Amino acid sequence: MADDFTFSIEKQIGVISQGKGGWQVELNLVSWSGREAKYDIRSWSPDHQKMGKGITMTQEELKTLAQIINSMEN
Repeated sequence: MADDFTFSIEKQIGVISQGKGGWQVELNLVSWSGREAKYDIRSWSPDHQKMGKGITMTQEELKTLAQIINSMEN
């Protein structure tokens, strides 16, 4: 049985880094398979048709991650 995998980038928030061939690691708000959009960090091809592995999180999880990052000592 084939998976009905779809995605929609609801909002492009920011580019974290850029790699070879124009691929970028981005923070976006993405809806996966018609579900409620979640925050997503992953690499994307320039046309956003191909993607690398990433992590998807709720707004609450993103806020917790931000708190952890902000508490780190440089």
